[in-house]
Amino acid sequence: MVIMLSDANQQARWEKRYLEGRTAWDRGEPSPALALGLAEMPPPPARVLIPACGRGYEIAELARRGYDVTGVDFAPSAVADLKRILNTEDIKACVVASDLFVWDADAPFDVIYEQTALCALEPSTWPDYASRLHRWLRPGGILIGAFMQTHREGGPPWHCPLETVESIFPETHWEWPKRRDQTISHPSGLKELAIYLKRRK
Repeated sequence: MVIMLSDANQQARWEKRYLEGRTAWDRGEPSPALALGLAEMPPPPARVLIPACGRGYEIAELARRGYDVTGVDFAPSAVADLKRILNTEDIKACVVASDLFVWDADAPFDVIYEQTALCALEPSTWPDYASRLHRWLRPGGILIGAFMQTHREGGPPWHCPLETVESIFPETHWEWPKRRDQTISHPSGLKELAIYLKRRK
């Protein structure tokens, strides 16, 4: 099953979680994955995409640093909160209310910051989503990934084992780092696997 904006049930479920404050993934500030990823990123004003951006703390932080940032999410409350944050601080960024399986980029990005969006999607959609990330990124562009490690059945969040991540982001399409076991802490008490990939030309 693909999570689509036209699927009112899926959108309503995520919106309900925002309205009820059941957002354990929301740190209230940028993720540590961003700080680690900045060292891998080209300098501003590189174009950065954040899919399933939620309240988009990373969008605000990157825009402050001079990056050209686009965030996409289909939860109305999350999008409204993010726009409020940006307007309050007079931060310039592009925020799109859309489904990731409907939306498409008008030009390739230099960086994609994949902050646990994968774990929110049904695993059956992961290959399609990964192919979209590849298409949205320019050759030589950087994918900053934070993949949830739940080590349990069911979701969301769904467990994203390293071997599955390796299969949907194959080395034929992506340059992988030598180290593949770096993790960062998540507010829920879980860990995220931090992986930085470069799209092959």
